[in-house]
Amino acid sequence: MEKNIEVSLLLDFYGELLKPGVRQTIDLYYNDDLSLSEVAQQCGITRQGVRDSVKRGEARLYEFESKLGLMRRFRQVESGLDEIASLALQIAEESSDTKAAALAGQIVTLAGGLKE
Repeated sequence: MEKNIEVSLLLDFYGELLKPGVRQTIDLYYNDDLSLSEVAQQCGITRQGVRDSVKRGEARLYEFESKLGLMRRFRQVESGLDEIASLALQIAEESSDTKAAALAGQIVTLAGGLKE
């Protein structure tokens, strides 16, 4: 996965655990796609200060994921839901029993709803 997307996702999961200033610099840099200079100007700190803050914040986000594994678990659940929906759809399409097909259709709908 591209680093920018991965850091943005980690920020979604663990951003509230970071100091507000660190969270803001990472958010502006990764989510708003601002340069280090633009973030520095907006936050009133030096470009080097922004770089240091972003690097420290990234390290903390990866540390949180290493210890807690919320994003990894989220991906596993999402993948499992996709597989459940796929199998249920296959049952619905191949079943000659209308009741089984209807139940399989409900499973597909429920699995899709849980992903949102």
